[in-house]
Amino acid sequence: MSTTSWRLPEAAHGWVTDGGLETDLIFHRGLDLTDFASFPLLDDTFGRAVLTDYFRAYADVAARAGAGLLLETPTWRANGDWGERLGYDAQALHRVNHDAVGFLRGLGDEVDVTDVLVVGVVGPRGDGYVAGDLDADRYAAYHRPQLAAFAGAGADLATAYTLTTVAEAVGVVRAAQDVGLPVAVSYTVETDGRVPDGTTLGEAVEALDEATGAGAAHLLVNCAHPDHVAPGLDPTAPWTSRIAGLRVNSSRLSHAELDEAEELDEGDLADLAASTRALAEALPDARIVGGCCGTDARHVAAMWEGWTPVRP
Repeated sequence: MSTTSWRLPEAAHGWVTDGGLETDLIFHRGLDLTDFASFPLLDDTFGRAVLTDYFRAYADVAARAGAGLLLETPTWRANGDWGERLGYDAQALHRVNHDAVGFLRGLGDEVDVTDVLVVGVVGPRGDGYVAGDLDADRYAAYHRPQLAAFAGAGADLATAYTLTTVAEAVGVVRAAQDVGLPVAVSYTVETDGRVPDGTTLGEAVEALDEATGAGAAHLLVNCAHPDHVAPGLDPTAPWTSRIAGLRVNSSRLSHAELDEAEELDEGDLADLAASTRALAEALPDARIVGGCCGTDARHVAAMWEGWTPVRP
């Protein structure tokens, strides 16, 4: 499979994806997620039941919207360094990443949505809010095992979320090319619209494409409120056509403030929906809309109610 020629299929009204999985599980369902990791839930019957209930809510949103559904694996922390902290060696991580794809493939066969893709989720090697080092080759070697597990399990694509440096994005794309799996990249931004390493969003998109031959299938922005993403966008610039999706935070707090917060800031549903729609409509190729920290199915449903990111 050519990873550079793969493009997100057309769906009538775009693609629904989920919200803030980990914040939902912690604050609404009372689960204790060590190191913000949800992937261990795949290893027992109770955990799988919780995840099934969680993802079915977004299938309902997609069904009502007449949109496609991206089922994205709960594997944001299922990589080497974080896995070791949680007692998962390389073999156990391969198993859980492989099984995550199969789990969602089975769920996708059951839901009442015509277009379903299963996405293997990659998270950053380090903290999702702090820029890491600048060694793209080291990142490629680090992320390759997880991407290989997704490829072996038959994932439709992978998406790397909450990346803080161009270097890690380049490494992820190179690793995905090595294993023959289409991949998307999602940067996070600070309140000024810049990636945490200080790069402007436009520079980060263009640098990634230059270093990888436009090897990413598409790009997204996640884990930031729409008001924080907007300053980084230039709707007239060609690079904005590479941004195919948004997964926004409910809160206007900065990343540093969110790290210190002891209560969940769910924001205002109507306000978040309106600002997310306005942001998506400023992006010529936006087709994926969902949530990130602080959001749940209510937020994503509000975003999609009577609306689609796909332009007529």
